[in-house]
Amino acid sequence: MANKRDYYEVLGVPKNADEAAIKKAYRELAKKNHPDVNPGDKGAEERFKEINEAYQVLSNPQKRAQYDQFGHDGPQASGFGGGGFGDFSGFGGGGFGGFEDIFSSVFGGGFGGGARANGPVPGDDLRYDLTISFEEAAMGCEKDINLVRDEECPECHGTGAKPGSKVDTCPTCGGSGQERVVTNTPFGRIQNVRTCSRCRGAGKIITEPCAKCHGRGKVRVSKRRTVKVPAGIDNGQVLTIRGQGGLGERGGQPGDLLIVISVKPHKLFKRREDDLYIEMPLTFTQAALGAELDVPTLTKPVKYRFPEGTQPGQVFRLRDQGVTHLRGGGKGDLYVTAVVEIPKKLTSQQKELLRQFDESASGNQYEKKKSFFDKLKDAFS
Repeated sequence: MANKRDYYEVLGVPKNADEAAIKKAYRELAKKNHPDVNPGDKGAEERFKEINEAYQVLSNPQKRAQYDQFGHDGPQASGFGGGGFGDFSGFGGGGFGGFEDIFSSVFGGGFGGGARANGPVPGDDLRYDLTISFEEAAMGCEKDINLVRDEECPECHGTGAKPGSKVDTCPTCGGSGQERVVTNTPFGRIQNVRTCSRCRGAGKIITEPCAKCHGRGKVRVSKRRTVKVPAGIDNGQVLTIRGQGGLGERGGQPGDLLIVISVKPHKLFKRREDDLYIEMPLTFTQAALGAELDVPTLTKPVKYRFPEGTQPGQVFRLRDQGVTHLRGGGKGDLYVTAVVEIPKKLTSQQKELLRQFDESASGNQYEKKKSFFDKLKDAFS
């Protein structure tokens, strides 16, 4: 128990937060850390479990009062999270409706038969996979996407009924959207409350469906939308566009549009966070004598002076030539690795010139060679 974080801290709300603030904080955190949005991220999965546990306590007035008085031992003592058949009064009772409401308010679905009956249901989050170039990710861009989603039927304005027709209250549930079912078991009679099987939780019966949407209250629409991709975004990151997801039901807020970014690899550059890496070929002569060369960047080549005696694999840093920081100003750096190319297919004259150079060279020109033979001499002396 001592290792558990404070539930208010988990949801990021003060201890005097009201029910609306707790529900809002939970909804945002659950969406952000849901395993479907973070595939393969074990940390997100654990956070999602922790967030759910905190919400199940703080959303229930009785369990919250016990938690405020006794800490984590309070809810555990009454059966929450401890196994067995303890006090389940908060599940489907007061507060925000327990498990059923958790799933319906956040993910637009239900738990064991749908969302809370006859109440507003937020829309589903929609996922869109967007592939962009390496340069577009580094410098930002605008992309047109074709988004297909449900929108409110313009003919019936979401009612699902033919304009001017009569909508009756469901006789089975009396407009509540729920029906009670009693089952006889060896342990006695068990009464369950479930979504009305006749009206499916709507609380009303449509006798004349809308001709355009066939009673759904929504129609499938395909629209072109422009998405602004910020500079510095990386492969696998997600852009969240609020309110552009699935249509809510019975006045529920629409879901969000989650754009998952996929970045194409570059032919020259490698990226690590906001820094870029490139290998720059140098001739034997350029490395030995030094040379001013054009080094490629994401925008245009820049002049850089490689010093005399540049060694193979030596790395040089060009400041502010990397990727724009996604949050905050500035850029990363460009790291240039010198790749010294040894010439092939030499002519006889070239070979002779190299032999003359090698004969004239002293140990001062070859520091590593001199150091190696000095160590070798000491090893066998």
